[in-house]
Amino acid sequence: MLVERSLGVQLHPTSLPGGRLGPDAYEFVDWLAAAGASWWQVLPLHPPDELGSPYASASAFACWSGLLAEPDAPVGRNEARAFRARERAWIDDWASFAGQGAVEDQVRFEREWAALRSHAASRGVRVIGDVPIYVAVGGCDHTLHPELFLPVEEVVAGAPPDDMNELGQLWGNPLYDWPAMERTGYRWWIDRMRRVLGLVDVFRIDHFRGFAAFWTVRAGAESALDGWWSPGPGAMPFRAAEAELGPLPVIAEDLGLITPDVHALRDELGFPGMAVLLWSFEGPPDSPHRFENHRPNQVIYTSTHDTDTLAAFAGTSDVWPLIGQALSSRCGLAIVPVQDVLGLGNAARMNRPGTIGGNWEWRLQPGELTEAHAARLRAAAAASGRA
Repeated sequence: MLVERSLGVQLHPTSLPGGRLGPDAYEFVDWLAAAGASWWQVLPLHPPDELGSPYASASAFACWSGLLAEPDAPVGRNEARAFRARERAWIDDWASFAGQGAVEDQVRFEREWAALRSHAASRGVRVIGDVPIYVAVGGCDHTLHPELFLPVEEVVAGAPPDDMNELGQLWGNPLYDWPAMERTGYRWWIDRMRRVLGLVDVFRIDHFRGFAAFWTVRAGAESALDGWWSPGPGAMPFRAAEAELGPLPVIAEDLGLITPDVHALRDELGFPGMAVLLWSFEGPPDSPHRFENHRPNQVIYTSTHDTDTLAAFAGTSDVWPLIGQALSSRCGLAIVPVQDVLGLGNAARMNRPGTIGGNWEWRLQPGELTEAHAARLRAAAAASGRA
C-alpha cells in the first residue's frame, strides 16, 4: 500500500459535540472537505469497556450502539435476516453474547454508518479505522472461542518498558494461541479483516509489533516488567487474508520498543509505518521519527491519542508552524488530531497510557471547530501539496 500525498484529521465519534453519529458527524465531514482533508481517522468503533476505552471491547466485530443517532429506529425482519446472512461469520456469536436486540442494533449502525460514509465519499473524504491487536478478557470472542487463546490464568498481554512507560504496560488481555490460529487457517483474523473493510477504507493495526514478537506477562504479575518476548505469527495471518480479500490497506502502528524484525515484517508486507512529530526533534540518528528518515510510504502524526497534545508538548498555543512542518514531511499521509488543529492543551488529551479513569472523555464544544480553522488547515495543506 503506497500512501498518496494527502491530509487526514483524527477525531473519534465520541468526541463530536453530541458524542454520536447524526448531524454533528455530517457537519464534521463537510468541515473536513472544506479543510482540504481526504481522510477522517477514527478510533475503534466497537463497544468500549467500563472506562470508555474502545481498545478493550467486548467484541472485535460488533459496533457500538451508543454511537447511534437513532437508537430506536425500526428494523424490519427481512433487513435483520439479510444482515445475518451477510455477517454470518460473527453475528450469531454476538447475538448469543449480547442478548435481545443485538442484531437490530448492528443493523441500525450499518444503516447510519453507510449513509455517513456515502456522504463522506461524495465530499472526497474516506475513513481510516483502527483495529486493536487484542480482545478483552471475558468478551464475546474470548468467551465463545477460548480455544484460540492462551489461558489467562497463566499469561496475559502487555508491553515492555519504553521511554513512555518505565514499568511497561500491563494490559491483561488474552494472548492468542497462534499455533491454534494457524490450524484454522487464521479464519478468525480473515473474518475480522473482512468485517473492518466493510466499515472503513483503510485500517491501522494497533501494536503491529505483536505480529513479530509479543510481550508475554505472567498472570498475577504486579507490572509488565515480569515479562518476556514470545514469537508472533509473522506475515502468515495477513497472507491468509490477502488470499481471500486481496491487497490489505493497512497502516502498521510501529511505535514503542521496536526491533529490526518489526520493520522487516512491515516492509515485507508493504505496509506504511508511523512517525510522530512530537518525537522528531530528538532521539538517535536512525530514529524513524526524525525528518531526515521519513519515507513516502509512511504516515506522520502531529500527535496521537496516546500522547500529549502538540500544544502541551511544545508549551505554546501557536502550533501552526509545527503543523506546517509536519505537513512538509516526505511522508505520504499526514494526520492532525482535532485537538492540535485547535491548539488545545493537556486537558484535551484523549488517553494517558497506564492510568485508570479520566480518559476517552474529551469532546468538542458546539461551534468550536470553525470555518477559519478549516481555511487555515487547507492553506497549510495546499502549501505542502496535500489539499
